Amino acid sequence: MDVVLIRLLFVLIVGVICFLIHPFNLPKNMDAAVGLLIGVAIIVFEWRLRVMSLKRLIGAAIGSVLGIVGAYLFALVIRNSVSPSPMQSFLQIMVMLVMAYVGLAVGANKGDMLNLAALGGIFGGEKSGKKSFKILDTSVIIDGRIADIAETGFLDGLIVIPQFVLRELQLVADSADSLKRNRGRRGLDILQRLQKTASVQIQIVEDDFPTVREVDMKLIELAKLYEGKIITNDFNLNKVAQLQGVAVLNINELANSLKPIVLPGEVMRVFILKEGKEYNQGVAYLDDGTMVVVDNARKMIGKTIDISVTSVLQTTAGKMIFGKWDERATGRHDPKGASPSPVAVSPATGTSGAPSDPAKKQTPAVADRAAD
Repeated sequence: MDVVLIRLLFVLIVGVICFLIHPFNLPKNMDAAVGLLIGVAIIVFEWRLRVMSLKRLIGAAIGSVLGIVGAYLFALVIRNSVSPSPMQSFLQIMVMLVMAYVGLAVGANKGDMLNLAALGGIFGGEKSGKKSFKILDTSVIIDGRIADIAETGFLDGLIVIPQFVLRELQLVADSADSLKRNRGRRGLDILQRLQKTASVQIQIVEDDFPTVREVDMKLIELAKLYEGKIITNDFNLNKVAQLQGVAVLNINELANSLKPIVLPGEVMRVFILKEGKEYNQGVAYLDDGTMVVVDNARKMIGKTIDISVTSVLQTTAGKMIFGKWDERATGRHDPKGASPSPVAVSPATGTSGAPSDPAKKQTPAVADRAAD
């Protein structure tokens, strides 16, 4: 509101000055009207300047100065080559206007290429990009999903790969253990894939912290130095970085947020793979690796059953689904109205059963006696 009042006051002052001084040799009312128009034009110009970035303003100012200097040199040539006349004055004015306009337009257009952070001083706040640094952890490189995310275009800014992370990857790739060696080589392949992705920029930095021994702590110190974020799927690194005020992008949290929502009471079809930790529990896994703990399903190991979801546990380390298998609801029942099968008791053994084919259950000698 105060800015609006100042602008109105400025326009009125320009109009009053034009009314009193009478600069355009017009009637006083017309001079005042022209002054008001000039004041409004200045306010519009100022409003447009407020919208422009500092880089464009500096570029426009530099371009205008260079244009005016060039126009002055051209004016000297025109004055020495053209005899004094109205045409000479017209050419000098036109050259000045054209050069100033071209310098202003080109300088504003090329101003975005200026690196104000390199100038320091009052332009130190223009350090663009430090807030958009993404520092990769060794675990997230080996994981490989970061390449898929980068190819989709969801990662912006500069992807930073520290030299100590590359050394750790190389040590893992040169390990005598075949499993570790394959993991390390997979990480190096993922880095090559990231470098070929056109939507991201990769930068390998040499910054190291000799006094810090652990790689995780070096990553935290590097993130503080660059004011960036750490991309990881390490649960412990995630917690330690958050305690020290470093922003973390957890790949597991992203994957969990993209998983389909499962609500209690829904019916799922799962394959019981192994026995659970608690009594009479079975464990199954979804296609995305989510663990499903099923009560009363221990005897159904190796089979596919329908379960009812009872609860869902969401953590930063992953998601767990708890369900229950109802044997009575999923068991086979006889047709409606059919009588239950009789239970036969063997006199010799005392065991009970429900024979479905008596002829198959009888021995030849018993069958002969039954025929007589």
